[in-house]
Amino acid sequence: MQDHFFSNFTLEENTEYFLYIGELKNYGINLFLRDALSRIFNRRFEFISIVPDVFEQYNYDNLIVINPNINSLACLYGPNVSCRVSAGDFLKAVSESNKVHALIQRLLNRQQNVYIYMYESLPEMTLDTIPGVNILGPDRQVSHQVNSKLFQYRELQELLPLAEFKICHGLEELQRFADSSWSLWQDGLFVTREYSAAGVNSIVARDWETIRCKFVGQDETYLVSRYIPHTSDPTVIAVVASEDDIFIAGVADQNIVGGNRFTGSTFPTRLPDGIVAELRRQTVVAGQWLARQGYRGIFGCDFLVDDNQQVFFLEINARKQGTTLEFCCTMEQSLPPGTPNLPELEFYAVEKSILPLNSMEMRGNPKQLYWGTFNYKLDRMVRTNGYIPQSNQERDAFRRVASGNLKKDFLILEHSGSDFVIANGAFLARIVALGHDHESVQQGLIQATKTIELTIAEIMEEDHASG
Repeated sequence: MQDHFFSNFTLEENTEYFLYIGELKNYGINLFLRDALSRIFNRRFEFISIVPDVFEQYNYDNLIVINPNINSLACLYGPNVSCRVSAGDFLKAVSESNKVHALIQRLLNRQQNVYIYMYESLPEMTLDTIPGVNILGPDRQVSHQVNSKLFQYRELQELLPLAEFKICHGLEELQRFADSSWSLWQDGLFVTREYSAAGVNSIVARDWETIRCKFVGQDETYLVSRYIPHTSDPTVIAVVASEDDIFIAGVADQNIVGGNRFTGSTFPTRLPDGIVAELRRQTVVAGQWLARQGYRGIFGCDFLVDDNQQVFFLEINARKQGTTLEFCCTMEQSLPPGTPNLPELEFYAVEKSILPLNSMEMRGNPKQLYWGTFNYKLDRMVRTNGYIPQSNQERDAFRRVASGNLKKDFLILEHSGSDFVIANGAFLARIVALGHDHESVQQGLIQATKTIELTIAEIMEEDHASG
């Protein structure tokens, strides 16, 4: 059986290629890296994307689709199925793929080295053990260590304002601590596994039964912190090259549902300047700590702002953020031509531990660019009966709105297709809305959501939802 679902790549003469390995939603970031590498090396660069996204059809060049979870679902529902795969399992499958190994050998026969660019550096990626293959990003072992919530909270408690917390080893200790904490932390407990993203491995709980239903690992270690009621969940995206060289790209507001589930972001932040300055200060502190651990590259920090306007640090995401592409597009329109963008900054951070001399942070919002994103993620299995044509023109949409050619716009991206079974936990589509004020952005998000919902034909039985 072949180890890939789809492939359409071709190699052009007098062109060097790098490999992007990650979800298709970050495809557009590679356009910026392609342009940067072409400038840096004065050679023509292109990229081949290796992604797990299973769609009805693809409007992308140079694609390889690998998803190790598809075969088991296809046996139940037929070939038109779409499901998510964990980042670790995906990278392991890519690292073991005969097709990918053959492609790398073809590339090394025509160029001296092959860069691998990823959304997140993880230990399961082993292709860089091949001579001539290099990861253009953070060291994978360092990334894995600093992404540990336990490691972060142990190390940062003297450096940044954290909610009160406790590290519990196993469910029994977790239950004992929870039972002793309900009366003290009356707003609830925030409980997370050591590694968690977008709320998958975390929960806000106000009773033990909620915790018991979520977590079953008897011997796992859990981070438990006091849940703080709040009205704002800002996130900051940045690049670290050294303790003295930290670049702040911008601040956005996250939309968090149920206290822990991320669904999208909006820019610019609605927070006042004083709060934004404090967010930037704390992000620099976090970046300096990352630098001391040996981390180089793009990272993000998540915070909350409580009802008294106090900023609390929540976590570092030692990887690219869900807003990385949108910030690339915003920077391109807001900064002078030729100013390094995030992938170029990451290249210099990783390869040279410095940032380019002509680096420039955004100040204000000179083009009055407002945007919002929404991930249409499913909480049960559905079947579709409609198709939304794939658009990969997000960068161009930012250009049109920034120039004033359009007052507002929205894009529906990465829709799986018609007559598809979409598994619980997968994305049916992604939305990006643009405008010159928050109201226009919100209108676009609402309209796009309604359009996506029209493509859902059937909500399938809940006992299949975990498939």
